[in-house]
Amino acid sequence: MDEALLRSLTPSVLTVLVRRGADFAAAEDAVQDALAEALRVWPADPPRDAKGWLVTVAWRKFLDQARADTARRRREDRVEVEPAPGPATGVDDTLQLYFLCAHPSLTPASAVALTLRAVGGLTTRQIAQAYLVPEATMAQRISRAKRTVSGVRFDRPGDVGTVLRVLYLVFNEGYSGDVDLAAEAIRLTRQLAGAIDHPEVAGLLALMLLHHARRAARTGPDGSLVPLAEQDRGRWDTASIAEGVGILQAALARDRLGEFQAQAAVAALHADAPTAEETDWVQIVEWYDELARLTDSPVVRLNRAVAVGQADGPRAGLAALAALDSTLPRHTAVAAYLHERDGDLATAARLYAEAARKASNLAERDHLTRQAARLNARR
Repeated sequence: MDEALLRSLTPSVLTVLVRRGADFAAAEDAVQDALAEALRVWPADPPRDAKGWLVTVAWRKFLDQARADTARRRREDRVEVEPAPGPATGVDDTLQLYFLCAHPSLTPASAVALTLRAVGGLTTRQIAQAYLVPEATMAQRISRAKRTVSGVRFDRPGDVGTVLRVLYLVFNEGYSGDVDLAAEAIRLTRQLAGAIDHPEVAGLLALMLLHHARRAARTGPDGSLVPLAEQDRGRWDTASIAEGVGILQAALARDRLGEFQAQAAVAALHADAPTAEETDWVQIVEWYDELARLTDSPVVRLNRAVAVGQADGPRAGLAALAALDSTLPRHTAVAAYLHERDGDLATAARLYAEAARKASNLAERDHLTRQAARLNARR
């Protein structure tokens, strides 16, 4: 059973059902039922047309649900005749579905959460971590979003900014290594850049390319994390870096700065440095100042504290860190790093161990545990 194939077909099947008149929540349930049926049937009897099979079965599931629900009997005139099975179109509907999910009836935050769950394939826990909120809070937000769009016709596409936010979060989840979605996010952003002349679309594409260019060097042969300063820069993808820098320069020349362009500028400065020691940290701090002005994001301010620690010394970085909420993810790890650079190895070792206990994934936890052990061995 090719589960990757099922994942790739899901957005298109969902789009077909929505186009045929299904409300989003019922369509999503029907598609999930069809996927479960595929997992049961396909190993013994694989279809010749996988997408056509899924569309037919999902539509049947939707009809069954609609007929069983008295509140939806008004739709039976539209759905009474079942579509005949047959080959489905090969058009990639994923990007269009992103726009449909970013519906004007939803707040941007709710639209992003719903799209990440329904189209991006992320779990509620992963989305909650991206938003820095409890999982239960995010589950309620997604449920409210589904209720809001239940019965709504998806004939008004949503905001470009909301779609960019979704693509960015999907890329970040893929880049973390938990779910391999980074390449798909880049593909969709390329499509969007080709369809829309927008500097922030270009900024996001540049940011993705610049980050993805370093992916091969981010982990060792055993899967362990390799910090940026220790990465083998010879393994970076220079073609992707050059493309990303070119796209970024063209976007910045339009003098319509946005957060994705500013983030890409930080990534470009890292990519441009021949060695970690030659990184232009002063400029990076300036770009983080721009980002903080644009977003007022606590994560941006946390990253800025690291950059200040590099540009002006670890005590300046610790002073910047002290102004932030200590419950922020990675706050403890940043504090450990800055204390180590300041020569306080005992405090750094204790904080690395504490950060390891808080880490959200195994690779990060192992890395922080090794950092604590390394410092304890030197004491």
